[in-house]
Amino acid sequence: MAPLVLIVEDIEDNLILIKSLLELADYRVVEARDGREALAQAQAHHPDLILLDMSLPEIDGWTVARTLRQLPDFRSTLIVALTAHAMHGDREKTLEAGCDEFMTKPIDVPSFVPAVTKILEGQRG
Repeated sequence: MAPLVLIVEDIEDNLILIKSLLELADYRVVEARDGREALAQAQAHHPDLILLDMSLPEIDGWTVARTLRQLPDFRSTLIVALTAHAMHGDREKTLEAGCDEFMTKPIDVPSFVPAVTKILEGQRG
């Protein structure tokens, strides 16, 4: 069965683009538009990978990552920060919050799915 990816993104155009790219590559996708919904969707679906925007309404992405990492079921779930925050120190801040990887937005369309695949394969390998 194809990996399940939870996309947490509050900007509709970004969500549609990311979801479309992943579905075209045969990934299964669930989505959330704010931090509160992200926590609920993660617990309901137990995705293989969470693509997490850091600037979210309700609960920010850093808090979502920290919260998930405190739950036994999510200690090894892959969480990738997907963010426009690309200043010095932002990568470290996301990793300290519990993210495994860091991808910047806007996404690079040609390399996006291969990057996601590589992250997932690294987990299995």
